[in-house]
Amino acid sequence: MLGGSYGGYMATLLAARYGDRFRAICSERAVNNLITEEWSSDIGMAFRVEHGVDPVSDPDEYIRMSPSAFARDITTPMLLIHSEEDWRCPINHAEELWMTLKWLGSEVAFYRFPGENHELSRSGSPVHRQQRGEIILDFFAEHLGLTSS
Repeated sequence: MLGGSYGGYMATLLAARYGDRFRAICSERAVNNLITEEWSSDIGMAFRVEHGVDPVSDPDEYIRMSPSAFARDITTPMLLIHSEEDWRCPINHAEELWMTLKWLGSEVAFYRFPGENHELSRSGSPVHRQQRGEIILDFFAEHLGLTSS
């Protein structure tokens, strides 16, 4: 499974809730912690309209919806891809999840792309788009048994 942005959020959430149904999951440019998203994104405080509460009044509701809160339940190999200049879903989301999964001893790989933003997969530099594609293909080939080792 692979998802980016909201799809990355869903991929990480599915890894925590239903990871045993997948052999590998790639989460790109995802929001993994809704509280820090409100305080670090270029659209900060926009989600309170969607959630009906804000992270100061009801932080538990934001935690309940944050994939990183369930990182201990992620057992599926994860690939995290993020751009360093992504102001929509800042890179701290990938960094926090990567460190948490490493700390828990989970299988996780993290690739960061300097000089790229939220649009890496669509309008990033050709070199980085090619690298991204190769990273994803190699990750899934390895975890789906499509390579000879």
